[in-house]
Amino acid sequence: MSFAYRRLVVKLGTSTLTGGAARLAPAQIVELVRQMALLGEAGCEVSLVSSGAIAAGRERLGFPALPRAIPARQMLAAVGQPRLMALYEQLFGLYGRTVAQVLLARGDISHRRSYLNARNTLRALLDQRVVPIVNENDTTATEEIRVGDNDNLSALVANLVDADLLLLLTDQPGLFTADPRRDPSAKLLPEVTGPDIPPELWEAAGRTPGQLGTGGMVTKLQAADLARRSGTTTVIARGSEPEVILRAARAEPVGTRFPAQASLLESRKRYILSGWDGKGRIVVDEGAARALGRGSSLLPVGVVEVTGAFERGDTVAVFDGDGRELARGLVNYHAGELARILGQHSDQIEATLGYGYGDEVIHRDHMVLQVTGDK
Repeated sequence: MSFAYRRLVVKLGTSTLTGGAARLAPAQIVELVRQMALLGEAGCEVSLVSSGAIAAGRERLGFPALPRAIPARQMLAAVGQPRLMALYEQLFGLYGRTVAQVLLARGDISHRRSYLNARNTLRALLDQRVVPIVNENDTTATEEIRVGDNDNLSALVANLVDADLLLLLTDQPGLFTADPRRDPSAKLLPEVTGPDIPPELWEAAGRTPGQLGTGGMVTKLQAADLARRSGTTTVIARGSEPEVILRAARAEPVGTRFPAQASLLESRKRYILSGWDGKGRIVVDEGAARALGRGSSLLPVGVVEVTGAFERGDTVAVFDGDGRELARGLVNYHAGELARILGQHSDQIEATLGYGYGDEVIHRDHMVLQVTGDK
């Protein structure tokens, strides 16, 4: 089975998980899990961003009459999240797949150090063929739980793992030219292109949240806009559509497609290049310079000098002994740590520091080579 996209983020909304009813719909969920498992068997990497914790908690407690205040919703999420994860573990287990729970909030992604930690964790899970199941940390979140940010969170996760497809599954077949509940002439848009999403489409998306979830079409449009600008093609589609995940992964017409506005490489380059403050610098020896030119990661054994103050996850510039800038990248160790391990082999890092964040000073995936700049 051939797929056009190899690294996907699938976001399941509450309405998709319940089939529009008040309870979770295991039969519908297992069908979606089956499709994601087939992608995994074909060598694709799938991360799942799942809503539904509040609905699962409400069902588990027998649908109590509760105020709409934030603490009540956080309580329901706390009850429902382990139940939801247990269901996913059981269903993915039918196909021999292991799952992992990852709870994130905006703060985990907006700061460079925590961004790098989250990225490394997700990539490590995918490398082991584990399915990360990501959710907003609803039991402590306040602003996020009110705005239904799992939609936008899915776009941020797509950026973290360099996904080439973000699939937002909902109870609607896609984005319409107007609100189909009010305008019978509204038409489904198969594709949205151009540098900006037209104002009339934002108006058509509306701002009325769903009854079971905390989001709506407007948050999906926000997520699609963020993801496509970061180099990820996005599709909004109905979760109950037959074979919807597999069809989207094959780039078949389904729902509304938002083509990527930049390549993933261009997006990553912009992020890394814009992050350097001109201060953090690493000087490497000739052997390391040649290795970087071949596309290798930067190891501590090749580092001869560290200047400037920088933290783990900051962008630093890499120079050779003649002052030529070779690369910029996101560093795995802060300046003080790197000064202690420079010139050492990677297997000495933990003995020197008492801990380690990996063998590389800068991993090749987090590096942009041959940057032209001042000496």
